[in-house]
Amino acid sequence: MPALSSPIVGELIDLLQLERLEENLFRGQSRDIGTRFVFGGQVLGQALSAAQRTVDPARAVHSLHAYFLRAGDIEAPIVYEVDRARDGKSFSVRRVVAIQHGQPIFNFAASFHVSEPGVEHQLDMPDVPAPEDLPPPPPVPAEELARLPVKLQRWLGRRGAFEFRHVQPRNELNPAKRPPFQQIWFRLIDRAPDDATLHRALLAYASDFHLIGTATLPHGISYLHGNVQMASLDHALWFHRPFRVDEWLLYCCDSPSARGARGLARGLIYRRDGQLVAATAQEGMIRLLADAAEGRA
Repeated sequence: MPALSSPIVGELIDLLQLERLEENLFRGQSRDIGTRFVFGGQVLGQALSAAQRTVDPARAVHSLHAYFLRAGDIEAPIVYEVDRARDGKSFSVRRVVAIQHGQPIFNFAASFHVSEPGVEHQLDMPDVPAPEDLPPPPPVPAEELARLPVKLQRWLGRRGAFEFRHVQPRNELNPAKRPPFQQIWFRLIDRAPDDATLHRALLAYASDFHLIGTATLPHGISYLHGNVQMASLDHALWFHRPFRVDEWLLYCCDSPSARGARGLARGLIYRRDGQLVAATAQEGMIRLLADAAEGRA
């Protein structure tokens, strides 16, 4: 792999490579990015990386579905066990279980397909400002940051491997109520190797950012509030067309429903030339706690 100018991107790519223990057994490490537990996108990207290592390179992943069973321990490695469920004439299916401390923390299934021609259509990309015309998110003021738990301070103060430009920015510390829609440009901050399987794993990682947060928009609540408890329950991702994550992609998210301490969010991901490259869906737990201190536990 060529040298990268950003050590943060290099670290993320290394995180997704995995160590092969046996033919269908892999081990991954975790990166503490300020979340209380392992970031869901990390487990998603690593599980996809493990599955891709067991499939004919001529077959590209076109869909994946996953359930988050337990919170991941940032301090411990994660073992990924791949089940080669099926290899047909044009499709392959893999099932993956992520294991920590002897228990499954994540279940995953992915389908792979050889390239073949067929009918084609897509929804048009919305007309939004270009990423260069949007400012990056402003830093949280130091006095407000100091009032947050240490983990959240690190999360908000970090420089991650992806940069984001919000078409409709909001103040997460004091969010106003608004309709459940948002559009975000994002890209990797450094050039990545020309490896389509790596770019798919990186997109799986990035697709967990901002998605379930869309379900909080109509309610004026935020994960930064001490009485709000949020966690991803599942995640689905469909790949439609080629892309690079080191070039700007537009994430168009909406939330059709929230009820019973759960919220549903959907997303469409476009290249800047208007090509629809992927679609996502996720349900998450969204609890409002009576005791604000409990929300920081």
